[in-house]
Amino acid sequence: MLAFSEPRLSTTVLIVGAGSTGLALAQGLRKAGIPSIVVEKHETLHAQSRDWNMGLHWGASSLKALLSEEQWARIQSVQVDPNEPTAEHDALKFFNGQSGEIMASIPARLFYRLRRRKLRDLMEQGLDVRYGKKLDAIEYSADGQYAVAIFEDGSSLLSKLIVGADGAQSKTRQLLLGPGLGQVRRLPYCATFVQAQYSAERARFLRQFHPLYLAGINPEGYFSFFGVHDATDRDKPETWTFFFYISWHSSLQEQKETAGWTNSQRLKQVKKFAQSFTDPWRSAFEWLPDDHQAWYMGLSDFDPRAKDHRWDNHGGRVTLAGDAAHAMTYQRGQGLNHSITDAANLVEAVRRMVCGTATQASAIADYEDEMIARAGGEVSLSTVNTVMLHDWQKVLQSPVLTSGMKRSSQDRN
Repeated sequence: MLAFSEPRLSTTVLIVGAGSTGLALAQGLRKAGIPSIVVEKHETLHAQSRDWNMGLHWGASSLKALLSEEQWARIQSVQVDPNEPTAEHDALKFFNGQSGEIMASIPARLFYRLRRRKLRDLMEQGLDVRYGKKLDAIEYSADGQYAVAIFEDGSSLLSKLIVGADGAQSKTRQLLLGPGLGQVRRLPYCATFVQAQYSAERARFLRQFHPLYLAGINPEGYFSFFGVHDATDRDKPETWTFFFYISWHSSLQEQKETAGWTNSQRLKQVKKFAQSFTDPWRSAFEWLPDDHQAWYMGLSDFDPRAKDHRWDNHGGRVTLAGDAAHAMTYQRGQGLNHSITDAANLVEAVRRMVCGTATQASAIADYEDEMIARAGGEVSLSTVNTVMLHDWQKVLQSPVLTSGMKRSSQDRN
């Protein structure tokens, strides 16, 4: 516990993590006239080579409220295909991955498919983002007014509120709950992802199945997704980048035993799985050279409602948002929507505390109570969905096929 005789406030809100959640939150605070600083452990915004894309649908209104009019006007430019306006009404089609038969067509209204890298570029503008700042500890003033973030380089920043928006492996969460309870729960499922470009002829062939995205459920217990990641130049199919994966049940023991596999082994495995698929998956994998880059990862979750997962927010001086608060599996496409909703609700909570219409403790408690019930419920539902999508006997009862991608009705106010 620190004692500050004359505190020198660095900012009102210190945001740990320059991911989509942290940057959206900072933009919302900026729009509300509330000072914030974002700290990011990596040296640059795009220090990680891998990019991916995310679905935004029911959470779009929250992102629009957080961004400036000028930024929202550019949202089309960060989509996987910036050439075509987002359809008012579209559908995500689920195919039998073996036969090609359509199993379901899930209505999707204004379904934005956003490239993470380009979205972060858009949202970084105008913010105070400080790179190379790895969080090491958090301490709190004895008077109950401030929190200080201490970084591995020995520097520190003092603020009224620290928000951990540092992803599924959140350091902030581990500081609040301890290194054991603060970890995600590993699940017996994994996936291998690929991004690839093809010849113009092959690219046109692969895209004919859907201009943006489709999902496949294989009776052998595989789930798959196939979509466009970058189609900036509509007239040069050879420059289009496709994004696709296959996921499957894999025990934690099997994940441990294969932890040291090489990229070549990962790709060989998933290409073998793809042989039981119809197109576009079969050809997309078959056409990859044997040394093509692949990304393998085990699935995990973190439910903030679970036993011993409720953190001490120290009178509203520290909280969590986005994947740091509620890491969830991705087959129901809910993660970004809940994370952006967190950011919008947290801006309102901070505005209330700054304006004096609520105490800081009550404003942050209200934010957490709503967020934990809403997003925690989705963590559980998404994990159930993942289990059922990989079980051919239960797949038709999975939440994504019965309820689509809508926000869960049990979490609505």
